[in-house]
Amino acid sequence: MASKRFEDRDIPKTKISMGAIKRAFRLFNYISTTNKWLFLLGTLFLAITAGASILFPKLLGNMMDGVFVYKQGSVSTAPSMDKITQVANWFIYLFIIQAVFSFLRIALYVKVTENMTFSLRTSLFKSVISQNMEFHSKNRVGDLLSRFSSDISQIQDTFTTNIAMFIRQILVMIGGVFLIFKTSPQLAVYMLATVPVIIVVALIFGKFIRKISREVQDLTAQNNIIVEESITGIINVKAYTNELFEHTRYIKNAFTLQKESVIRGYWRGAFSSFIIVCLFGSIVFLIFKGLGLVQAGELGIGELFNFMLLTAFVGGSIGGMAEQFVQIQKTLGAVERVLDIIEMPIESNKSNNVPNFNQPIVFENIEFSYPSRPDNLVLKDISLTLEPGKTIALVGPSGSGKSTIASLIYQFYKPTSGNIKLGNSNINDISLIDYRKNFAYVPQEVVLFGGSIYENILYGNPDATKEEVINAATKANAINFINDFPEKFETLVGDRGMKLSGGQKQRIAIARAIIRNPKILILDEATSALDSESEFEVQKALAELMKNRTSIVIAHRLSTIRYADSILVIRSGKIIENGNHHELMTIENGIYKNMIERQIDPSDYFSEN
Repeated sequence: MASKRFEDRDIPKTKISMGAIKRAFRLFNYISTTNKWLFLLGTLFLAITAGASILFPKLLGNMMDGVFVYKQGSVSTAPSMDKITQVANWFIYLFIIQAVFSFLRIALYVKVTENMTFSLRTSLFKSVISQNMEFHSKNRVGDLLSRFSSDISQIQDTFTTNIAMFIRQILVMIGGVFLIFKTSPQLAVYMLATVPVIIVVALIFGKFIRKISREVQDLTAQNNIIVEESITGIINVKAYTNELFEHTRYIKNAFTLQKESVIRGYWRGAFSSFIIVCLFGSIVFLIFKGLGLVQAGELGIGELFNFMLLTAFVGGSIGGMAEQFVQIQKTLGAVERVLDIIEMPIESNKSNNVPNFNQPIVFENIEFSYPSRPDNLVLKDISLTLEPGKTIALVGPSGSGKSTIASLIYQFYKPTSGNIKLGNSNINDISLIDYRKNFAYVPQEVVLFGGSIYENILYGNPDATKEEVINAATKANAINFINDFPEKFETLVGDRGMKLSGGQKQRIAIARAIIRNPKILILDEATSALDSESEFEVQKALAELMKNRTSIVIAHRLSTIRYADSILVIRSGKIIENGNHHELMTIENGIYKNMIERQIDPSDYFSEN
């Protein structure tokens, strides 16, 4: 798992601009009217607690004035226990106010934020799964997952903590400066001329130190990667006698790490010296000036104490605002990344036309290239007709375009040119949801969800009954191995079905397709990765599944396509032979005929030519 530091660095910062702020305010669209009022109420409570915190130095100063004896002007002040008791009582009231309103503020902010992030998460998930395949082919899974984890968490933390802290620090800074001038205008001028400037310089210096530290951490990570690669690949290291090579590589990186770490140490030392000399020096300077005013009777000792605490509050607020500013920049970046997807048009068409699959699917001069490789034509001038209730087999080497044809029929992608029709209607003019509801897909690499066998079969038709699930498992030739498990249908399949064998997963996928009762069935090399025994069982299940329905079979093994109504031999995106088994066997020197006679499967055959 990545550390928090690396998770944070994965979230890009966005410059604070009016455009970015306006877009961030669109988050309030995901907050109900009631919650907006609760958010404003929480902000009011925040202002109350900020005001109460500013009173803390004042009360401490008053308490000290009750202890010390000093002369202010021509009036001598004696110790006063009554004044100390009175101030102590005010502290009790102050703590109660702080505790109550802090709790209420946090409770309200958390409630509002959790409701908002719930809406954000659900909207984001709906948008992601509703995007077309072009979107999913362009975006890495890890990047999409980071929107749900790092980005949403960043927004969540900002609304519950960072915004509150930022507002609080602004209020404390404004209120603190006001009270500082009220306490001693002379000392206030000294303070504003030294402390804020030193703090700003310290923040810039600190940012530079953090940058160097991140570079050293990256070098450390690279160092560890060399160790990990060498140890996990120790067989290769030994086999190629590369121990010296790996050792040299490690020494080179470790030397760079050593050098950069020493440089970082020098800068950290310089930073510490800067803090000691400048920041602490300015504080001592203010105390020195303040004590001079106390001696002159122009300032009480309690007022000086109050002044120094307020100075610390203001300085802390200035320093804290810089950190919160960075977090808000990250949040603006997270908001953009999340809203970019949520506001993206989803895959759909607004047609209400219901498909009629009693008509043929027709490809008319189809050409296609994937959006990521627009200059590479995968399909070239493809024309074919898929008659209702018939089986069409696609034969050819890997990369010839077989799966692409299936993807276009499914409307995962749109053709670059040409038309795909269902009867006389362009499939783009048919309701996409109604169209796809009539399809089922059994791939070579079956992906099962991490629930039970029952849930995975039910996925094909969530409205199916238990009897229909059992019937589908029986037709898929899966009922026997399911009943052999102690938990039977409630057996958990594990992550991606890892607890089942390849043949078992294929039969679960076939049962899922059977329960869907599709008009169009697509089998994408559904048996190519199985052993002979598993293939025999799966083939029986496929034969049951293909009865009385339109089927598209993509196969490497010739045994799976011999009885198809039509066989298309595809090479480099073109159909070079078309017909049933008997027709193709009559073609002199035909590719299909050569494969059959020589008993060579398509991938092996084409690799020889």
